[in-house]
Amino acid sequence: MENKIICVPGQRLCQVDATHTQGKGTYKRQDYIYSSVAGIVNVDDSNKISVIEVLSKDKTIVPAPGDIVTAMVTTINQDMCKCLITSVCGHELNETYRSSLRKQDVRTKEIDKIDMLQCFRPGDIILARILPMTEAHTFKLTTAENELGVVIACSEYGFPMIPISWTEMQCTKTNVIETRKVAKIVQEKKTAENV
Repeated sequence: MENKIICVPGQRLCQVDATHTQGKGTYKRQDYIYSSVAGIVNVDDSNKISVIEVLSKDKTIVPAPGDIVTAMVTTINQDMCKCLITSVCGHELNETYRSSLRKQDVRTKEIDKIDMLQCFRPGDIILARILPMTEAHTFKLTTAENELGVVIACSEYGFPMIPISWTEMQCTKTNVIETRKVAKIVQEKKTAENV
């Protein structure tokens, strides 16, 4: 009978090298493979390189560096905003994760001119990418890509807003325009296969 190794999210499994690579349910951080879900470690030796993966019945998902997440802005100041991650790669989470978005990670150009209150407001729903982790239990976000930024917002009067440019959203009820770092929503192209 084979020994089964049970792991939890964030547990270091092994080092990445010429004979080991990451698979499903794992992520790479500083040349090591970590578990992103709770489950049983499985080593797929069918090729020359062993694929380390974690098999899980429970779909507990932990954000990993590089993942696109949906988050809600909770608080904001001139240097950063704090957010709660609600979904990872389109999968809704059972629990939220705390994260932060620093001023220098909002966009790639004119970083010194960024005013956080002109980019985000508490309650905004944003798309962001997880940055490599530097501290335990803290997820850092970036919106420094065209497809990342505010996707859902309400005006100061509480009505839904629609994007009218890369930097502005308009209230659907009062027509008041507010500034935001708006995400460019990319529509999937319809092909004969998925129609």
